[in-house]
Amino acid sequence: MSLIGIDLGTSFIKGAVLDLEERKLKHIHRLPFPHQLANRHPLFCEFDPDEIISVFQSLLDTLFAAAPDCAGIVMCTQMHGMILMDGQGRVVSPCLTWRDQRATMPHPSGAGTYFDVLSRRISPKQRMQLGNELRPGTPANFLFWLAERRELEPGLIPVSIPDFLISLLTGAAPSVEATNGMAYGLLNLETIDWHRGVIEALGLSRLRWPAVRKHGEVVGRLKLGARSVPCYTPVGDFQCALLGALLEMSELSLNISTGSQVSRLTAELNLGDYQTRPFFDGKFLNTFTHIPAGRALDVLVDLVSELARAQHRELQDPWLYIAQAALKVQDSDLRVDLNFFSSPFGDRGTVSNIRQDNLTVGQLFRAAFDNMTERYYQCALRIWPERTWKRLVFSGGLIGKLEALRRVVQSRFQIDYRMAPYAEDTLTGLLIMALAFSGKTASIEQAMNDLRRNLPS
Repeated sequence: MSLIGIDLGTSFIKGAVLDLEERKLKHIHRLPFPHQLANRHPLFCEFDPDEIISVFQSLLDTLFAAAPDCAGIVMCTQMHGMILMDGQGRVVSPCLTWRDQRATMPHPSGAGTYFDVLSRRISPKQRMQLGNELRPGTPANFLFWLAERRELEPGLIPVSIPDFLISLLTGAAPSVEATNGMAYGLLNLETIDWHRGVIEALGLSRLRWPAVRKHGEVVGRLKLGARSVPCYTPVGDFQCALLGALLEMSELSLNISTGSQVSRLTAELNLGDYQTRPFFDGKFLNTFTHIPAGRALDVLVDLVSELARAQHRELQDPWLYIAQAALKVQDSDLRVDLNFFSSPFGDRGTVSNIRQDNLTVGQLFRAAFDNMTERYYQCALRIWPERTWKRLVFSGGLIGKLEALRRVVQSRFQIDYRMAPYAEDTLTGLLIMALAFSGKTASIEQAMNDLRRNLPS
């Protein structure tokens, strides 16, 4: 028995045939996500929904050719994407994604930006009920911007990218699952339903809101060849990736790639001064996201590579030298603050305490790794003040290739770690969901245990 799994990422739409008998991914294929629309405002990040449909359909056709007996479709998605549809199922807006920053434009009242005005309409208690996820690049902000400009027609439906695809291709009414619905910035974690109080305060109550579904529900049936196959509730890619890492309740997750996250699974809702998101099987995630990592380190890589580029000598792999140089440095009193972009810790970075003998590539990046590690540790203390984690779980491309960073993190936490067992973490997460949703296992947790038992010893 096989299902098709599709990960709607920001750079690629990626998919695989999910073999439920062998518990394996097969026929992995990826296509580039469409280019954003040109000639728009520099703060906008919009995509043509028709182009998304075209790429999705092409990938689906390729995977179906490899699995004509496909028994269903599971999907995960980039967080915060939104398309507006009307009551007749027609698309009435471009697709907006998390990179859209129109909410940082000045509000016509002169009271700051649209995001500033929106933030003041949400109480501290409401903000916590929303999971402390308030930031400019969310559907809540896109909708508020439109409403304040009187460009939001009553009765429109804000729909996430995969739910839009399912609705358009199957004719089913738009809906959303909680891990994906959380990305709207308008889901009440205490009720796992839309936060009507916040929606009213933001002037969005005249919209139609998609029904909030439980994970594993069938939300439409898609015609593939002569067959009609069920489409299960699409989920958030963040949660799906942690499924693929086989994260346990006793483990602390550090996902380190372009950005980084520190996360903890909890059996019940515990709101606090951190982000909280729904997970699966009634669990929740306490987390910090957008912690500086690869994107910030690239600023330093660009600096040390500038002279070579100026002489038209492109360095083949600067990271190879950086990794080796940092590994040789046991300690450094150079100080690097990686907040070169907006993060939970600010938006201004520094390199300081420079001396003649400590400004080397090895010490520069060792100091950057120290800064990253201290951020991770402080975040970990906030989501897990008891410090009873039994092990770290590393995932993400950056931590996998930087032994020096792994050593620094392990030394700070003074605990063992394991690497996420699968390179394709989100697709593996979809395999786990497929096992549970199809009835091969009784729950997602049981599916995770099945994969744990099959890991090489």
